[in-house]
Amino acid sequence: MEAIIKGKTYDTDTATCLGHKYFGEFGQPDGYEERLFVTEAGQHFIYGIGGAESPYAEPGIKAFTEKQAQEWLKTNETPAEEGSIEEVPAE
Repeated sequence: MEAIIKGKTYDTDTATCLGHKYFGEFGQPDGYEERLFVTEAGQHFIYGIGGAESPYAEPGIKAFTEKQAQEWLKTNETPAEEGSIEEVPAE
């Protein structure tokens, strides 16, 4: 997916995925997934997709600052026994 926000291009096909997090269970109308990406230029963004009642009823991209990206990784990191967030290839 590609989006242009304030003149900057964010593209899941060319950016590097730094991590992902699932909220809720697959198939739930309020469940969704977020993936954190970084572009070659160092711009961070979230790509989200989810059910009809989720914040991502329509797939979307939100620009993030580096600080927001660091907070997202800290807040959404999976505990080690379940596997840490690893680099996930873009879909």
